[in-house]
Amino acid sequence: MITRRMAALRLDIPIEMAQRHELPSRMSEAELAEIERNPPAWLVQSRANRTGKKPVWVELRCDVCGFTEAARPKKWWPTFTYLTCDYHGSEELPNPASGLSRTEVDGIGNAFIGIVDEAP
Repeated sequence: MITRRMAALRLDIPIEMAQRHELPSRMSEAELAEIERNPPAWLVQSRANRTGKKPVWVELRCDVCGFTEAARPKKWWPTFTYLTCDYHGSEELPNPASGLSRTEVDGIGNAFIGIVDEAP
């Protein structure tokens, strides 16, 4: 059995769309495979409407330990130099290059801090 969130990830749709179109909270691999083989009209339309400018899901990967998480990207996310799990210390990352300052951005996914090194 897989969760609705995992189904949304595999179908590359927002979780809200999965809920709106009444995908069950848990489904079998066979049920998901059937949706992928014979997508309903709403899924076909959703895929046809994609511009490719913004991904539906991104994979966040910790630059310290390699932990990964799938998340919906947010418009306010800057370009990160590094991503770390929220329990790693900044001393576990390389220092910013000469002349750059470092900013930490909390609230990335469920458990990440974004690190941005940029000129002041």
